[in-house]
Amino acid sequence: MIKCDAVVLANGDFPVHAVPLSLLENAVHIVACDGAIAHLTAHEYQADVVAIGDGDSVPDALRDRLIQIDEQEDNDLTKATRYCLEQGWHKIAYVGATGKREDHTLGNISLIVRYFLEMGVEPVLVTDYGWFVVAQGDTAFESFPGQQVSIFNANCRHLVSEGLKWQAYPFRQFWQGTLNEALSTDFSLHADGCYLVYRTFS
Repeated sequence: MIKCDAVVLANGDFPVHAVPLSLLENAVHIVACDGAIAHLTAHEYQADVVAIGDGDSVPDALRDRLIQIDEQEDNDLTKATRYCLEQGWHKIAYVGATGKREDHTLGNISLIVRYFLEMGVEPVLVTDYGWFVVAQGDTAFESFPGQQVSIFNANCRHLVSEGLKWQAYPFRQFWQGTLNEALSTDFSLHADGCYLVYRTFS
């Protein structure tokens, strides 16, 4: 089970899978990226909900929940992350961060590495198909036989695996670490740097 201090809802495709929906349903705090707050009005979420952003897509009826931040140096996902950190919430789950525009999807996935390395966030980005986590050094991961696993190298010069069908190495390009497979109920990665791991739900 994914545990977090807060859920950040981005303005990509609203989730339909039970796992990201359960994160929203059980969240104590939900921070919506600007207009994403409109997706929550159709559901009776009990969480403390606020919207973060410049307010350009927040409906008038919900503007009382908007914390307006006009600077354009960072996107709304980063503004929402900074707000969470100001509240003392470091374990952050991101949902709705994929879908719609592909450039936003790639940007959002890569940003959780930045949040981990530069901001002290323990991030997990959850989609309708699986989830991304950021790890560093030697790490063990829960799994199941046949689970699809992809590894994206951030800055490792040394990277090896145990318990995967194909041996990991310090990949230089994104595609090189994709489409691996777990052999058992866990696998391990041994590295001298940071990397991103994706696992499917089934």
